[in-house]
Amino acid sequence: MTLRAPERTTTTTALCVRTPVGVLLVAGNDEFVTELVLDTPGRRRDASTERRGVRGPVLDAARQLDEYFARHRRAFDLPLALGGTDFQRLVWTTLAEIPYGETISYAELARWVGRPHAYRAVGQANGANPIAIILPCHRVIAADGSIGGYGGGLATKRRLLELESA
Repeated sequence: MTLRAPERTTTTTALCVRTPVGVLLVAGNDEFVTELVLDTPGRRRDASTERRGVRGPVLDAARQLDEYFARHRRAFDLPLALGGTDFQRLVWTTLAEIPYGETISYAELARWVGRPHAYRAVGQANGANPIAIILPCHRVIAADGSIGGYGGGLATKRRLLELESA
């Protein structure tokens, strides 16, 4: 996976991908995927599900998501451009290291990023992840084993964890 902290990355292409957890909006440009969000109330819906004419990383992301939901893909290989702070980017890129089908706690993720007492800050960064699923924030759970929160809703998080545990 290629990761970059963009100076100014514009989104030029967006595509809605229908999945078992709902519609995902994938956005990017000719070089990078810049956003992947679940279609929840208040989210943008300005893209089509028509893939003709879509090219580059956004189309690659749609294909890889199809493979992921068909249980034929366990890791994504896409060029990503991440905004955010240095700390947020560190947390987001570390999410990609959580193995498929496994979960870790927010406290463990804080240790992985070298900030063992910053589990609340890690939780906030995790919640601000702009490229859900590809950077698997759904694999982070509470220390007591409960699934914690998820921007796409707890039902979606449960479905993603069930998909990966099957």
